[in-house]
Parts: sequence; C-alpha cells; structure tokens
Amino acid sequence: MIDLGISKLALIGAVALIVIGPDKLPSVARTLGALIARARRYLNDVKAEISRNMALDEFKKMHDSVQTAAHDVRRSIQTGMADFDPTGLQTVDASQPDLLNDAMRSAYHPPQKNWRIRRSAVPHWYKVRAGVRTHALSGAARVARFRPVRPKRGDIWVRPDSPPQSNG
Repeated sequence: MIDLGISKLALIGAVALIVIGPDKLPSVARTLGALIARARRYLNDVKAEISRNMALDEFKKMHDSVQTAAHDVRRSIQTGMADFDPTGLQTVDASQPDLLNDAMRSAYHPPQKNWRIRRSAVPHWYKVRAGVRTHALSGAARVARFRPVRPKRGDIWVRPDSPPQSNG
C-alpha cells in the first residue's frame, strides 16, 4: 500500500492549497471524500458478492455430498429389503422398486387426527400460567368487562373519601 505519513499529508495539503486556492479547497475536499467513500462502498460490495459466491459453491458441494449419501443409504435399504420378507407371503425383489415402495408405504399408517379439537403450538396450561390471552376481545367487550360496577337504582352511593353519614 501507499505509505502516507503526517509529513507527506501536510505536503500534499500545502500543494493543494497553493494550486486550488483557499476558496475552492473545501468543496474539492468534500468531492474527493465522496468519491473515496463511493469507491470503498463499491469494493465492499464486490467483496461481499465474492464471499456469497464462495459460500454458494460450498453449499452446492455439501448438497451433492448429502444427495450421494442419501442414494447410498437407499440402495443399501433396497438390498436389505430384498433379503427380508416381513409377511412370508410374497418376496420383495430389489429390482422392482414399485413393490418396494408399496411395502414401505403399507408398513406406516399416520395417526388419524380429530379435527374438532383445536391444537396450538403453545400448550394451554402455559398460556394460563404466563397470563397470555387465549381469546381475542373487541375494544367494546374489553371496556364492558373491566368497567367498574355501577350502583343500582335505590342503592346509596357513598364516595370513599366522604365521611360516613348517619340516617337520623
């Protein structure tokens, strides 16, 4: 890199002051600073793009290795299934992938869901303990729920800060 010390910067500043003049020097310095900042941003963008491409290449290599491993596992399972007969009624041949897929599909049955029961990611007991509202209220319903109780007609309403009155 260029080795710029304080003495070299002072020399460059003195020459710029003589050549450009004191009235145009601030605007030229501002323009020069903006150009340098733009160049730095451009270089940072190029570096970021290169690093993204390198990471993408690494991910592609990792994806290919995982896919080859998955194919190897599938082949080993198919060869193992060719020797194993779970029902004893039919033999499974690894050269017929349709029979192998049918045998694998028939072995697993997903549980039946009761769609009438509403399920949530957060358990209800946790929501109750944490004080989370489980039902949404409209603004009017919330005001009505938390409104203080009004006295009924005929009841004596006594302000809490007034002294007690005697009935006599």
